[in-house]
Amino acid sequence: MRRRRPDRRIPAGEGAPGDEAGWRLVALRLLNRRDHCAAELAARLVERGAVARQAESVVATLVAERFVDDARYAEHYVAAHAERGQGPLRIAQELAGRGMEPGIVEAAVASRDEAWTARCAALRRRRFGEAVPAEWAERARQARFLQYRGFSADQVRAALGRDVELEG
Repeated sequence: MRRRRPDRRIPAGEGAPGDEAGWRLVALRLLNRRDHCAAELAARLVERGAVARQAESVVATLVAERFVDDARYAEHYVAAHAERGQGPLRIAQELAGRGMEPGIVEAAVASRDEAWTARCAALRRRRFGEAVPAEWAERARQARFLQYRGFSADQVRAALGRDVELEG
């Protein structure tokens, strides 16, 4: 059986150009599926046809009612992506790309600060095995992998041993 594509059209009576209550329902339906940050939710509403000012008003109301909380969203995002093996630099960059305020991003990433080095070392062991490589080429390859995943140079050095030189 072929899967149907989700219907992105706005249901009748919801989301008319001047209907803030209708756009609120559209926003709540989006939030029912998954959590969104304020900027992302406003962008989704505009994408579906809301006027930017109206979308911001609806989102501001939902923030005041604590349906949308950027700090909570950032904490959950950091936890989920850290479990996937991503590092703090990459996670912070992705959150900033979603329109999150820098202070909220820094607080969410810093809340797991002591665990990043251990996560980096565990990811290196899981991907490449227990033994730290002796050859510089292999060490550099592993370092590039860990940096791509978003770990800082200090965290990569700790995972590979202190005598590795890293870019940036």
